[in-house]
Amino acid sequence: MRALSFLAVPLLALACCSAPPPPLPAGEKVDRIVVVKHQGWLTAYSGGDELITYFNIDLGGAPTGRKRFEGDGLVPEGEYLITRGKPDSRDLPSLGISYPNAADRAYAAKRGRAAGGGIMIYGTPVPMPRYVGGRLKTDGDIGLRQSEIRQLQEITPDGTPVIILP
Repeated sequence: MRALSFLAVPLLALACCSAPPPPLPAGEKVDRIVVVKHQGWLTAYSGGDELITYFNIDLGGAPTGRKRFEGDGLVPEGEYLITRGKPDSRDLPSLGISYPNAADRAYAAKRGRAAGGGIMIYGTPVPMPRYVGGRLKTDGDIGLRQSEIRQLQEITPDGTPVIILP
């Protein structure tokens, strides 16, 4: 009996983490996304109203600090746009972010470095351990669960503003 209770706890934890996000009102579209890194939240808004918040998002190997250079593993901070969605991708559903912006490129160039690029909000398989090899499973990107990114893709048009706060 003791072995059953030992196994039940991890299974219960996986079940709660892989639950689909709540349904949204039909026809809603996101007009702004705000990421609060220190809280680990991503909130989608429409017309000033919160549509949904995703908690426990993954924020790279070094979640505190502002991305400055290619390969630093940090998540950008600032104002960006959704640049491309991959709604048909089964392997890695994602929304691209317009990092680097002009200020990011200027900062890196002034120091003789590359700002990097290819930053995305993407989906990770569930269940998947939060840490892989002692590091969070993203490297400068913003990771959501597969069900969350698929939901976000459906309601987020290209050009949607993304504000990433420390």
